[in-house]
Amino acid sequence: MSQSSPKPISPEQKDPNAGGIALVRQALEKLKFGAVHLTVHEGRLVQIEVTEKTRLTA
Repeated sequence: MSQSSPKPISPEQKDPNAGGIALVRQALEKLKFGAVHLTVHEGRLVQIEVTEKTRLTA
């Protein structure tokens, strides 16, 4: 019998939130004023909401 080598584990398999964390980083990089709300169900990131504020100068 020959042993097959183990398949490489993708970052998503190691951490199911990895893709979501990358999206959160992107949202934070684009946001100047506002909020990023994360919704987590059973330890998994399921929703990202971004609220952007526009500041007006007088």
